[in-house]
Amino acid sequence: MCSVVVAEDHPVVLGALRVVLESLGYKSIHVTSSGVDVVPMIREHSPELVVLDLKLNGFGGLEVLERIRAIGLVCKVVIFTSADPEHYLMRCRRAGAMAFVSKSASMQHLQNAIKAVRSGYTYFPGTFAGNVGQSEAHRDERELIARLSTREMEIMLKLARGESNKHIALAMNLSHKTISTYKTRLMLKLGVSSLVALGALVKRNGLF
Repeated sequence: MCSVVVAEDHPVVLGALRVVLESLGYKSIHVTSSGVDVVPMIREHSPELVVLDLKLNGFGGLEVLERIRAIGLVCKVVIFTSADPEHYLMRCRRAGAMAFVSKSASMQHLQNAIKAVRSGYTYFPGTFAGNVGQSEAHRDERELIARLSTREMEIMLKLARGESNKHIALAMNLSHKTISTYKTRLMLKLGVSSLVALGALVKRNGLF
């Protein structure tokens, strides 16, 4: 059986992942908690499968997906995350993921997803409720978020978590000036005037 790269930073989740992967015959399991390490590990180990969380240190999972596609690395990616599928499922699909499984689902769903992907199928089960029952203001916010690029999403989440421009710049290998420019652009696009308001918007829309 070919190897698998797992990008996950929670020990309990990682333990459950190992059980599932070993039950499917995977013997060589390479683990990282940092998005920065995923592409180098794929290059080193040439895994058949990548199990990727979206909430990682350094690069977020979406940015990792786009880097995998841009470089032309060949691997099957299963997203296993607690991130809201309404904001992320279609983004992940467009970026090349073959499956999206919520951590709130049973591990059987993950097992089914891996089996499907391994056989050459995609696995995006069910649908989400979308805008049903939401206020007009809330729908407007979600539409604004949907228009953000992957890089803008990553920086928005880091800013909302209280990370400084300097820290974000170092983590994403960008200049301080670039992060400052993204911050200003995000404020304008989302119609917020402070980081406190940005954090409230992110929380209100279930992004963390």
